[in-house]
Amino acid sequence: MVRLHVKRGDESQFLLDTTVDESVDSLIHHITAIYNLRLKVMRVCSEMVDLADHGITLPPNMQGLSAEQIVDLKLRDDWEDTCVPSGGVVFRKDKIGRRNGQAPIDSMKQLMVKTTQEAKALISKKQVEANVCVTMNMIKESLDLLRGAIMIVYPMGLPPHDPVRMELENREDLSGTQASLEVMEEDECQLWWAAKELQRGSKLLDYVGRNEKTKVVVKIQKKGQGAPGREPLVTDAQQKQMMMHYYRRQEELKKLDEADDDSYLDSEWSDGQALKRHFQGLSKIKWGPR
Repeated sequence: MVRLHVKRGDESQFLLDTTVDESVDSLIHHITAIYNLRLKVMRVCSEMVDLADHGITLPPNMQGLSAEQIVDLKLRDDWEDTCVPSGGVVFRKDKIGRRNGQAPIDSMKQLMVKTTQEAKALISKKQVEANVCVTMNMIKESLDLLRGAIMIVYPMGLPPHDPVRMELENREDLSGTQASLEVMEEDECQLWWAAKELQRGSKLLDYVGRNEKTKVVVKIQKKGQGAPGREPLVTDAQQKQMMMHYYRRQEELKKLDEADDDSYLDSEWSDGQALKRHFQGLSKIKWGPR
């Protein structure tokens, strides 16, 4: 199996096992699917933390309005009485006015937060350091964990306009958001290796040969962005260590420069005539009154 280390820019994303006979088109399809689903898991986790803190999302026509404005406009959240968390609610006001503030009790909140941590750990970039490949099954498991936690805390379900439900039902609308810029569309994706683009219609063996026991670092890039920049020869951590070593060396040289004088010539041990005067009885002669 050929192991691909997928990066975006200089940042590691995940590991993927494949074969040299795999086509570039198939690789791009597989890589973009994993990459985008990992982003989905992270978005769901982020929204679930807000859900645990401040309750369900208000209808779009009520978001951002103050309580007085909602009363004046005679608006009502029809989902507030239906989508009630298990065990009751705790009021935690959402300062930005996006959620209704009817948050789950602490035990349910902890369940949701713990689940998000477990889901993120499955598809974390740290899996690269652990030499673990991220698969579609692992991503599906992450989404199932999140879906299960929602069903436990909100047995009656979430409003259809809540971002968590929209994400889990693949109805999310990312237009105009920063998240939309992170998504990698399959037809816009390019694979780069060794400063060369892997052309669609070819196979991986056309670039790396027939050796299956190969590890290849590939970078994904959007069309029109050109070749990815070369990575620095040393990492940030290595550069910091080098700077610390250089600074310590400078301090040592400064101390040596300060100690580079001839004051030692006045010491008794450096007197070349001391032995001669000792035998002549002239070694401890003091001049002056007693």
